[in-house]
Amino acid sequence: MTTRFIDPHIHMNARTTDDYERMAAAGVIAVIEPAFWVGQPRTNIGTFIDYLSTIVGFERFRAGQFGIRHYCAIGLNAKEANNEALSEEVLDILPRYLCKEGVVAVGEIGFDDQTILEERYYRAQLELAKELEMLVMVHTPHRDKKRGTSRSMAIALEHKLTPGRVIIDHNNEETVEEVLERGFWAAFTLYPQTKMGNERMVEIVRKYGSERIFCDSSADWGVSDPLAVPKTHRLMLERGIAKEQAAAVCYGNALAAYGQSGQMQEADWLNPSPIDQRTLYQGNSVLRGQVPRIDETGADPMAQLVIK
Repeated sequence: MTTRFIDPHIHMNARTTDDYERMAAAGVIAVIEPAFWVGQPRTNIGTFIDYLSTIVGFERFRAGQFGIRHYCAIGLNAKEANNEALSEEVLDILPRYLCKEGVVAVGEIGFDDQTILEERYYRAQLELAKELEMLVMVHTPHRDKKRGTSRSMAIALEHKLTPGRVIIDHNNEETVEEVLERGFWAAFTLYPQTKMGNERMVEIVRKYGSERIFCDSSADWGVSDPLAVPKTHRLMLERGIAKEQAAAVCYGNALAAYGQSGQMQEADWLNPSPIDQRTLYQGNSVLRGQVPRIDETGADPMAQLVIK
């Protein structure tokens, strides 16, 4: 059986079609794209509407044109939660997007600078997740991470969310033990030089095992690697991690966690629809004069597995 990978936190709206091609060739068959900030603050509600419409619409289409199943999480990110007036407007529109097909969680939400406003809108979105019976993807802060992670979990429990339906992301060696002890899912972002490198991820799995642990690339508009998950899987095997554990961390656990949404299931990519790159999305094609790929049947996009 060919190895398959899920990248459960990646910002494909910031990536190119070349990335989709490389990911498909490396065995990535599904991605989850959480709502994110775009590198500078958005200034009005219309920009949020356009962005959220893109990740539930065109980006899902674009991924499918390269044989990758695209899901997303919808939420007000922590960094922009400090704009109170705009945050109130965003909360008003979130339900219309959270109920769309392919949305697996409320996210990514949580803390950045751990301000009063960030906490207010984190709590509001936890309540929204409860009301809609949705999973939650939590962004833990880059600064003062251990305290921010503990605080994020404590607030989620205060709002009576079930830990097994909350994914705590951007973990490191300081946070993982508490996350697992409290019953949450522990996700790890693999960046080339910051957060968690793949060698550190191998040692996390060696120490803690693979239960409720998985990894992602969080690849965005900054220095990041959309092949981080398959590369880490390969390194795990080279460093003596059992095949079953490596598969769980790079595929099975993400499916188990986000599959609880009812929006994501293995059949989505095991029995794929045929790819026809002549297809248009609101008049737009992914091609620019290239010869289109046209599958007669649901061909496996991983027929040529190459990781470079």
